[in-house]
Amino acid sequence: MAKTPTEDGKRQRGKTQEVMVWTLMGMLIIGLGGFGVTSFSGAKTRLATVGDIEITTNDYARALRTQINAFSQQIGQPLSMQEALAFGIDKQVLQDVLTRAAIDNEAQKIGLSVGDAVVATELMGMDAFKGVSGSFDREAYRFSLDRNNLSETEFETNLRRDISRELFQGAVAGGFAAPKPLTDTLYAWAAERRGFSMLRLGEADLTAPVAEPTDDELKAHYDAHIDRFTKPEAKRITYAALLPEAIAKDQPVDEATLQQLYQDRIGEFVVPERRIVERLVYPDQAAAEAAKARLDAGTSFEDLVAERGLTLDAIDLGDVSREELGAAGDAVFAAAEGDVAGPLDSDLGPALFRVNSVLAAEETSFEDARDTLAIEIQTDAARRLIADKVEEIDDLLAGGAAIEDLGKDMGLTVATLDHVPGQQGEAAVEGYPAFREAANAVQDGDFPEAVLLDDGGVVALRLDEIVPAAPIPFDEAKSQVAEDWRKAAVAKALSARAAEIKAEIDGGAAIGSFGIVDVTPETARSGFIADAPETLLADVFKMAEGEVKVIEADGFVAVVKLDKVLPAATEGEDATAMQASLAAQAQRAIAQDAFAAFTNALTAEAGITLDQTAINAVHTSLQ
Repeated sequence: MAKTPTEDGKRQRGKTQEVMVWTLMGMLIIGLGGFGVTSFSGAKTRLATVGDIEITTNDYARALRTQINAFSQQIGQPLSMQEALAFGIDKQVLQDVLTRAAIDNEAQKIGLSVGDAVVATELMGMDAFKGVSGSFDREAYRFSLDRNNLSETEFETNLRRDISRELFQGAVAGGFAAPKPLTDTLYAWAAERRGFSMLRLGEADLTAPVAEPTDDELKAHYDAHIDRFTKPEAKRITYAALLPEAIAKDQPVDEATLQQLYQDRIGEFVVPERRIVERLVYPDQAAAEAAKARLDAGTSFEDLVAERGLTLDAIDLGDVSREELGAAGDAVFAAAEGDVAGPLDSDLGPALFRVNSVLAAEETSFEDARDTLAIEIQTDAARRLIADKVEEIDDLLAGGAAIEDLGKDMGLTVATLDHVPGQQGEAAVEGYPAFREAANAVQDGDFPEAVLLDDGGVVALRLDEIVPAAPIPFDEAKSQVAEDWRKAAVAKALSARAAEIKAEIDGGAAIGSFGIVDVTPETARSGFIADAPETLLADVFKMAEGEVKVIEADGFVAVVKLDKVLPAATEGEDATAMQASLAAQAQRAIAQDAFAAFTNALTAEAGITLDQTAINAVHTSLQ
């Protein structure tokens, strides 16, 4: 088969509560979509214990698979078990299930639990178990649990633990408050502002032009930065492609079909005259006439709009035709650009119409549109022709045909290119995402397959060899070397000039005497300065008031003078909101740290036993 391109009022719970029920719900909701859950032949093999609480292999497998799927959705591609292990997801999940078990163990010891009524209420509110009527459906409940290798007793026990765990967390993590000295310090730092002047330097600011390099200088630059002039490792790929654009011009075109297509789409080619109009409606004719009289006497149209409690956006009709304006059409179309017509009748009552722009009629004759329409018809025919050949191409490849045979037998274009994985090369076929995806994935010995492209084309490819990284010969790279050398030379000269200017400003010269200065009266740490590196403000906020500094980044050199340091505002809605936000963040952080320390102590006190063989078995089963 040909490959196709890849298509691109409830109870709230705390962050620490990555609890079993939501692990199960994630598996239920996503699992019902197709991937299911790993089961160890129905056996509940013990993987670990924390105190009196047992963690089964199925508990760990479900939690691990859910986390892998969540991470896969985040990055937009499936994550293999080997990759998950490399990312350390298994360790994170194991720590989570151990922490939950430690909390369950402590809750069991102190007798913390909830009644059946609470469990039933929570259960019946879960979307995963609702039927078409929107209410709890016992058959859906049983089916979901069966699909996930769970009994009702097991699931409801986990749900009870989940709710109890939430209560436990609230008792431990609740009640913390951020110390005021801490939040005051954070606010004073975060809300501080700076005002500064900046002189950006460009090549025109140099006192002397950068000299042209000699061949020896270029060769020395080439040798010193050979990594910049090295071709990366590439895959040498031979491919056979059939693209619509390559065969479209050879497809026949019927003149009658072109004429009919032109008539069917006449609205695209014959566009009547239109106007961009604003309409200001009044409750009656007298009010509209009074407004027009005031307009004629000098009141602005904008003032009339404001008096009606409206905005220009609210009265904007956009571009309209004469017919769309109804009875007002003739008068509005007779008005010049910028004029106000009326009062005129409208479907909302008497109104004044301001003509903001006159859009002339446009007409494209059949003769002028013919070539465009012909290309569309030919391209569509080419796509259909290629689609008819895909199955035959697949059959040839399945029968052992080489890529070159597709050129001889099917008329595909055969060529070879060096593809750098993760990059789009200059060859036209590399512009197709489906080709790049196949080229990135192809391995030595892979069986060639037809790959469908997003414009209806088809390509098949073969990996010939891996071309190792190698320096580009100096003569071939000379122009690139010269450009790179010049960039470095200009940057060095600008840096030296900036140092000279800084020295003169430190000696009493005005920063404005060296060129146009960009003045920023005040900005926050999170502010934005156009056409400047992201590190600029971080450097500015490290400066002392009155200090002059040269700030450099790739392609950027500037002399900056810090004009003033503005302390954080102590009053106002913005200040209060920011202080409250910082206090809330600090409070959450303290509560989370306290809860983490508490659960670590619980785990240590309860004692942990782990069965590494069982853990490895889970990892193997999920591959």
